[in-house]
Amino acid sequence: MPCSCSWASPCRDNGSVNRSNDRPIEGSITHTAVAASAPSAAAGSSDFLQLRIEDAPAGGRSVWLARELRRAIADGRLPVGSRLPATRVLAADLRVSRGVITEAYRRLTEDGQLAGRGRGGTVVVAAPVTTAAKGGASTPYAHRTAAPSAAPRTAPSAPPSAAPFAAPPGPEIFDDLRAAPARIDLSPGVPDLSAFPRTAWLRAERSVLAGLASAELGYGDPRGTPALRLAVANWLARNRGIRADPDEVLIVAGTAQALGLIAQVLHQDGIPEIAVEDPGSLGARQHLRHWQLATPPVPVDDDGIRVDALRASGARAVLLTPAHQFPTGVVLGGGRRRELMCWAADGGLIVEDDYDAEHRYDRAPVPALRSLLPEQVCYAGSVSKLLAPALRVGWLLPPPKYRNALVDAKRFADLGNAALPQLVLARLMESGELERGLRLLRRRHRRRRDAMIAAIRDRLPDATVHGAAAGLHLTVTFGPDGYRGSDTDLAAAALVRGVKVQPLSWHSQRPSPPGLVFGYAARTPDEITEGVAVVGKVLSSG
Repeated sequence: MPCSCSWASPCRDNGSVNRSNDRPIEGSITHTAVAASAPSAAAGSSDFLQLRIEDAPAGGRSVWLARELRRAIADGRLPVGSRLPATRVLAADLRVSRGVITEAYRRLTEDGQLAGRGRGGTVVVAAPVTTAAKGGASTPYAHRTAAPSAAPRTAPSAPPSAAPFAAPPGPEIFDDLRAAPARIDLSPGVPDLSAFPRTAWLRAERSVLAGLASAELGYGDPRGTPALRLAVANWLARNRGIRADPDEVLIVAGTAQALGLIAQVLHQDGIPEIAVEDPGSLGARQHLRHWQLATPPVPVDDDGIRVDALRASGARAVLLTPAHQFPTGVVLGGGRRRELMCWAADGGLIVEDDYDAEHRYDRAPVPALRSLLPEQVCYAGSVSKLLAPALRVGWLLPPPKYRNALVDAKRFADLGNAALPQLVLARLMESGELERGLRLLRRRHRRRRDAMIAAIRDRLPDATVHGAAAGLHLTVTFGPDGYRGSDTDLAAAALVRGVKVQPLSWHSQRPSPPGLVFGYAARTPDEITEGVAVVGKVLSSG
């Protein structure tokens, strides 16, 4: 029987294997594969996609079949809605064990391209877009919104180019990088978008619309709908240890807008700069500078930001990612937290970016700074890492001093976020769907994280891995006896070979050892392994 998980249609248990009796799901075959139901004329071949088992490498038949299916989906031979042959039929045609077929189907199910439909068989549910989007909205907050290239294994629409790395990064750099064609996009900061809960979202949307009064379609509270502010307050209490009244919550269009609002309010308050971690997000730094705030760098070590250096900088405000520092992945240590509390007690303001704190694998949860310092912390979070960046929904918990000013800034920015998505999100949060989805994502992301660590160990043996215990990315650095060149040149060479990564130097204001930032959450284990192997070949050839 098919999986009852309402989180996402293409979940692992909704794939080609029936978990209740461990038998492959069978189903009818569309006109694209009808001939596959009869024995093939040639031994080890099938009319379905003209597959020939002799083309598969020894010991790699499932990988080969998965690759052929991906190609057929990408080039349109298997459009969305197509049914694949039953596993026993295709296994008989190719004269292989059913396990080979089942494993290939499972790989694409985890990739979000196939889903089991019970008696309806295994169906194509998603196909990659084959051309990169042009002219999209500016993406100033890179580690949040650098979406992966749409076609993971198809030929790009234009020859790969190193152009995004040809000059120092400007304001448009992440738009350019996102538009650059690549077979495998390992950009950091994007969750598994194939797991977006389409079914649950539609069900919640229908429920919201059915009970929505006409008056609720008018202009609303610029702070956000009461339903979502209550849901966010409850979510933060359950998952981040933050106790807040719903009236303290301000709904914003993602953390990128939160940074813009904060920058405007601080500038009006006579604060000309906000210290930032170094290394730290290039996109966040660009966004703050756009609003005319200087961003003095403060070094980060294995315990997080160095508070002594923060004091020496003279800055009155600081932007931190304390639960999982971007890009190093370190957690702000207990001693540093105490030092930071003393710094804040002397009049400092902490802007806490809790951007992916829910994604952790090998360590205990870390309390939010806001739970300890409600009077000195402006807390920001969003659903970009929980659901999808495209929703553009986040939240701010301002300290009392700046609450009214931030509400005013939001009011005059856009009169408030769109109400309908807020109400749907509130329903998902309060129903428990978001927690269930997070558990699914953690399992899937952990497998992909493990695949990346294994690939780095095999292909980049001289690299040091940072930040593996949590998050959606890994950072690697190369010691003095390893790679000695420019990490931008390394990223450029990888892009020419079809693999997209970010150089660590982009996120550093001070000199730093060469390194790369790899995202793993949005790619399959096979793609991760291949992508890291390409980087390894670039290193060995240099």
